[in-house]
Amino acid sequence: MGEWNSIPLEITYQVLGWTAFVSWSISFYPQVILNFHRRSVVGLNFDFVLLNLTKHSSYLIYNATLFFSAVVQKQYRQKYGVSQMIPVAANDVAFSAHAVLLTAITLYQILIYERGAQKFSKIAIGIVFAVWFSAAVCVFVALPRHSWLWLISVFNTIQVIMTTIKYIPQAFMNFQRKSTVGFSIGNILLDLLGGLASYGQMAAQSIDQHSWVNFYGNIGKTLLSLVSIFFDLLFIFQHYILYPAKKAVGNKATFVSSEQNAEQAV
Repeated sequence: MGEWNSIPLEITYQVLGWTAFVSWSISFYPQVILNFHRRSVVGLNFDFVLLNLTKHSSYLIYNATLFFSAVVQKQYRQKYGVSQMIPVAANDVAFSAHAVLLTAITLYQILIYERGAQKFSKIAIGIVFAVWFSAAVCVFVALPRHSWLWLISVFNTIQVIMTTIKYIPQAFMNFQRKSTVGFSIGNILLDLLGGLASYGQMAAQSIDQHSWVNFYGNIGKTLLSLVSIFFDLLFIFQHYILYPAKKAVGNKATFVSSEQNAEQAV
């Protein structure tokens, strides 16, 4: 079941998948390194990090369960067809696990570094609480009928929702400050590459299987790529067009002044 028809497309699938993994995984480091060098998280929106941790945790539950559980795989094929390939690859699981770890490290940096007047919003905290409470309720709903595919689909839905809303606080904060100082653009450029590679990976599998089930059978991965690409382009526009950072002339004074002004605007 689920065999490849074309070796070149299988190779393309693997290359694009691991390109997405490497790009998305490395994308977490520029922000962590920037925070470390500045000893400050001013400019990084805390709600973005909190929502991101919820998103990646739920996505890890979905990916790991569908990839490793024979029972869930059986339920997937019963729903979408016995010939269908499982839409989660090893790189998806590896990425999710790494993302949870690095997002947790970023959250720890928020707790120990200079953060000015910034804090987590009550709205973001409320959203996270509501999400995990709802997930817990769904676990008890799924238990009697062993609806495991439905249950992990709930976690997939959670990650789609979190992906959709997690970027909004950071984009709005950049708009308010009229600056992207403190928010790493390297993160965004790598995230964009990962999103494009992930979408290409799904396309390669769909072409090989002559079926678009791959896209709607794992709608979470599809929307993850598309939403990420949209917001990455928005952040790139903010960073390079709307609020370009002033360049230092002879020394770092101009940059420092720009950073101080941005921090005072928070």
